[in-house]
This record gives sequence, structure tokens and C-alpha cells, in this order.
Amino acid sequence: MITGTIINYYFHCKTQMYLHYHKINLEDNSEDVRIGKVLHEISENKVDEVSFEGIKVDKITRDYVVEVKKSDSDIEAAKWQLLYYLYILKQKGVIKKGRLEVFEKNKGDKKRYDIELTDEYEKRLLEILSDIKEILSKETPPKVKFESKCKKCAYFEYCFL
Repeated sequence: MITGTIINYYFHCKTQMYLHYHKINLEDNSEDVRIGKVLHEISENKVDEVSFEGIKVDKITRDYVVEVKKSDSDIEAAKWQLLYYLYILKQKGVIKKGRLEVFEKNKGDKKRYDIELTDEYEKRLLEILSDIKEILSKETPPKVKFESKCKKCAYFEYCFL
């Protein structure tokens, strides 16, 4: 099953996406993953997760599907994750706008990005879903592409040691 996390990892790292999908989970040892979980727990930033179709969104209001992130370092991945949620809801007859709420690490500030599922985004999302299914169906993960962000990844040791 494709989830929002899979969509996010598609943009972040296709190797990470493949490994996560195939239940090779190395995130339990990740400081960044723990920080993200804490953001969801602390009362000031408390979010009420909503689950549907095996997907968990941080919050749904009358007008918005809200996704909370700890930083805007990979805003493109977060945007497509949210667009995927909007698409799944649209398939159920629920039309909403999207809102990314980003908590800056050391500033305490919150940024908001509003997103709508346009026809163009939906067309591109269907292409992305097709590509994801193709990658996930292969026998082996995609070749690793080393980037500076890899050093902070929970899968670093798997990929580079």
C-alpha cells in the first residue's frame, strides 16, 4: 500500500522509499524521526491524527487537511505528501485544501503553506504513483545517490557502510 510516507520518500530518496516499503525499517534509531514524533506529542503543537485507507493525516478541519513538519528542509516532498492525501480524499468525495505547518527547529516560529489539488498537480501525482509502483515492484532497491543530506538519514549505515 502506498502511504504518505512513501510519497514523501519518493522525493527525498528512492532507496529509502524502497527499503521502507519493503519493511526494512532503520528509523527507530534516528534522532530526526524521534524529534518528529515528539512534535506530535507535545501539547503546544498537539495534533489529532486522523486515519483512513491506511493513511494518517495530522489533522482535518472544516476546510483543510493539515500536515505538520519539523522543518521546511524538504518542502517539496511534504507538499506532494499532502497532495496525495488531498487526492485520496477527493476519491472519497471529500474536497479539501491542504495546509503544511512547519515548526522551525530553533526559532519556535510556525510557517504555513496552503496547497490546493489542481488538475495539473493531480495529473503529475498519477505519473508519480505509476513511477513509485514500478520502483517498488523491482527485486532490488534503486542505486544509492550520495548527497549531503544522506549523513542525517536513518538509512545511512545501510547505504554507505
